[in-house]
Amino acid sequence: MCNYCGCREFPLIGRLTREHVEIQESAAALRRAIDAGHHAEAGRLLDDLLARLVPHTATEENGLFAELRAEGTLADEVTRLCAEHADIHGALAAVDRAAPDWAAVRAALGRLHRHIDHEEHGLFPAAVIMLPLPAWERITPPPAVDGQRR
Repeated sequence: MCNYCGCREFPLIGRLTREHVEIQESAAALRRAIDAGHHAEAGRLLDDLLARLVPHTATEENGLFAELRAEGTLADEVTRLCAEHADIHGALAAVDRAAPDWAAVRAALGRLHRHIDHEEHGLFPAAVIMLPLPAWERITPPPAVDGQRR
């Protein structure tokens, strides 16, 4: 993850970046389980990864990506990233639990890693430049009050 542009100071991007770290840690644990031949554990870790990934991508697509699409400049990039979401989710969700294709899962994890890199080093810094303040106000999560979100 980058530390140079300051985009993480925007609350939504900071949240998405923290979730990217968690998703990458989950993906790495899954990869290690697959490589070690611990397939029962890999199945549980796949479920954990999907449980993190699905709400994360919904937040991206319904918040930041929607605003970027409306702004227009990065609409093609947003469309490409949404297609990658669908591809990665589809590949991971379609795993036949009775006869998993772990090579296909590993390939999807590679695509996931590249996808996160594109968001972190391309889209997020560009979004800070492209989106006007009213857009950020619409997609900024409310501040936490006593550790609870409103």
